[in-house]
Amino acid sequence: MKIELLRRISLRTQIFISMILLVLLTCLLILVATFFQYQNESIDYNLFRLTRKESQLKKQIDYLVEKNDLLRKKDSVWAHFKEEFSAVIKIHKVNYSVFNLEGQPLFTSFLPLKIIANDYALEAEFLKSILTKSDGRVLEKNNDEIGKFQSSYSVLNDNFGNPYGVLFFPYFEDVSFSENELNTFLQSLYQIYLLMLVVAIILAYFISKYISRSLETFRKKIDQTGLLKENEKIQLKNTPRDIASLINSYNKMIDELEKSATLLARTQREQAWQEMAKQVAHEIKNPLTPMRLTVQNFQRRFSDDDPDNTEKIDEFSQILLEQIDTMSDVANAFSDFATLHKPKLVKSDLVEITRRSLEIFDEDIVEFNTSNDEIRLLFDRTQWIRVTTNIVQNGIQAVQNGQRAKVKVFIKKGQKNVKIYFVDNGTGIPLSIQSKVFEPKFTTKTKGMGLGLGIVKNIVDSHKGKIEYTTGDNGTTFVVTLKLQ
Repeated sequence: MKIELLRRISLRTQIFISMILLVLLTCLLILVATFFQYQNESIDYNLFRLTRKESQLKKQIDYLVEKNDLLRKKDSVWAHFKEEFSAVIKIHKVNYSVFNLEGQPLFTSFLPLKIIANDYALEAEFLKSILTKSDGRVLEKNNDEIGKFQSSYSVLNDNFGNPYGVLFFPYFEDVSFSENELNTFLQSLYQIYLLMLVVAIILAYFISKYISRSLETFRKKIDQTGLLKENEKIQLKNTPRDIASLINSYNKMIDELEKSATLLARTQREQAWQEMAKQVAHEIKNPLTPMRLTVQNFQRRFSDDDPDNTEKIDEFSQILLEQIDTMSDVANAFSDFATLHKPKLVKSDLVEITRRSLEIFDEDIVEFNTSNDEIRLLFDRTQWIRVTTNIVQNGIQAVQNGQRAKVKVFIKKGQKNVKIYFVDNGTGIPLSIQSKVFEPKFTTKTKGMGLGLGIVKNIVDSHKGKIEYTTGDNGTTFVVTLKLQ
């Protein structure tokens, strides 16, 4: 569906849209890249601040531990210096907690929920992972009741590099400033990109117009080109080399097309006359053969002394007259097909005319129904009778020997048109000849000239209608559609 829609869009529009999409895509990619770059820089900046503050805290804690000689002292001793450790919070404006090597708290000012739920102590496995890491440090992202924040767990070492505790340091990012800065930056980009988009639209319009100018002229000429028309060559100046080559090819094609049209017209006329001559000759030969046999037979049987001469002459004359009538019918059929007069459109009742045209057939063979008792529209009554009788006659002849023929005729009125259905119970139309059903002179019967359905189609076409059919092993359905207005 998308490919079909793209084919319907003109080249100029495609060039215009492509240039606009290219600018939009470029702007979008730059915005996305800028956003992610800013995010990465923000993450690096906050990680740097976390590391710097953590380093300052370690130095302050090491100083207090050394000053108060807290190494290798009981945990209860740390409680006496709680005020000094709390003063660090005010000085650096951060929270932190200190644990011993068994994971028990020595000093706490802030703890995440998972540690509080573990009786304010670090889990053994987690503590082991911190102490065994080469850098003695673990970073975590937390989602607590107070919000999202980063935290670090790092080992505290004495002057000899021996661990004596674990520092927990939560770092809360101040995202308001960075978000404001990012929004301001993106707004500036939006304004620049909006200006770029306006400029791109103007440039794309003129560039696409310039590129497609020659192609538009070429397209109009091609639309006007026809086999039976007097075609004009394209004359354009200052065209690109590729377009000029295309125009030259088109002009050569026009020359060849004129030659082909002349040859085709002559060939079609000759072929039409040849085919018509063959058909006329074939149809005339059909009665000539029995006429010849009748004459020869009469010569053998005729005798001056035969008392039955009068009866033989009458029989001979009757046979010749029948064959002459057949030849006359052939001539009339071809004459009717060649000189089918223009329809005389008179507003009449289609239902009534159809019903009368079917009265010549046996009621047991033809069944007639209609959706409306009266349907009035413009049509030629005489020609419509020929349409009806021809289709019904074909339906009757399509039945195999020994089978009872049945043709159903049904008229159905719609909002804008009326459809007439002719349904027979014949053997159907073979697939190999379905494309030739409406061709003049085509027939699968041993009798007739094969002009019936050809005349029917010409009549329906002259009424600006349409005739279609569906066929199968159980019969064929012809549908004639006529406009109500």
